[in-house]
Amino acid sequence: MKSKHVAILMGGFSSERPVSLSSGGACADALEAEGYRVSRVDVGRDIAQVLGQLKPDVAFNALHGPFGEDGAIQGLLEYMDIPYTHSGVLASALAMDKELAKTVARSVGIPVAPSRVLSRFEIGNEHPMEPPYVVKPVAEGSSFGVVIVREGQASPPQIIRSDEWGYGERVMVERYVHGRELTCAVMGEEALGVCEIVPVGHSFYDYDSKYVPGGSKHICPAEISPNIYQKIQTLSLRAHQAIGCRGVTRSDFRYDDRLPGEEGLVWLEVNTQPGMTPTSLVPDIAAQAGIGFGELLSWMVEDASCSR
Repeated sequence: MKSKHVAILMGGFSSERPVSLSSGGACADALEAEGYRVSRVDVGRDIAQVLGQLKPDVAFNALHGPFGEDGAIQGLLEYMDIPYTHSGVLASALAMDKELAKTVARSVGIPVAPSRVLSRFEIGNEHPMEPPYVVKPVAEGSSFGVVIVREGQASPPQIIRSDEWGYGERVMVERYVHGRELTCAVMGEEALGVCEIVPVGHSFYDYDSKYVPGGSKHICPAEISPNIYQKIQTLSLRAHQAIGCRGVTRSDFRYDDRLPGEEGLVWLEVNTQPGMTPTSLVPDIAAQAGIGFGELLSWMVEDASCSR
C-alpha cells in the first residue's frame, strides 16, 4: 500500500499561498518518511498538464483558499479520475461560503451567530449591525480580511470599501461572540478532541497568531466542562455530515462561559482543508488522541477517492 505515488498539491495562487506551501512541505516530508513516493506540485494554471504527466495514484490536497478549497481543484481531479483527499466538489464549495454553510448548520440545529451578507460597498457611514460585530470575507480563510468592530466604535471600518481591500466583493457581518476560541477535528466519521486556542500577544486569533511560532497556545484537551466538550464533538460531527464533508475537517466555535449551560456556545465554520503546518491545530488534536502526524496523513491518503 505504501508504494502509492502521491502528488502533494500546494501553493496555488490564493492569499493563503504561503500557508499552503508550509502545509504541503510538512505533509510531503511526513509521507516520504511513511514510505510513499511523493511528488511536490506547486499548483499553477497548468496543473492539468502537470498531473497528466505525473500520473499519481493519489492527489493529496494541501491547497488553501479559493481554487483549492472551494470545489475548483476537486472538480478537475474528478474529471481526471485522480483519487484525492478531503471533501468533494459540493461540500468544499458549500463550506467555503460561510453564510451558506451557516444556513445548512442552522437547519440541523447547530447554534450560529446572527449575520447578514452585504456588498462591501454597502458598508457606509452607519453600522450595518449594532456593535460589537465582525466583518469577514464570505469566502476566505486564515482570518484574512477579518475586522472586529468593538462596542463604542463610532463608525464602520472604512478599509473594507477602500482600494486596499483584496478579499472579494461580498462580506459577512456577524454578531461578535465574546469568550473562548474552541475547535474540534473530525476524522472520517469520528469526532476527535476539543482544543482551546489562546492567542499570545494578539487581540484575536488572526493570521500571525495562527502561523507564527509562539503566536498562540493550544490547550489540548480544552479545559471545559464535560457536557460542553461532548456537545462540541457532537456539533462538529453533525456539521461535517450535514455539509457532506469527507476525510478530515475542523469545526471552530466561540464559547461565552459567562452564560448558563450551552447558551454561550456558537459554531463559526467548518474547515474542509485544515492547516497542516508545524503550528496547526489538527496535528495537535490528533496527537492527543494517540494518532501521530505520519499516521494521520497515511490515513488520509488511504481514504482518498473520487466521487467524494
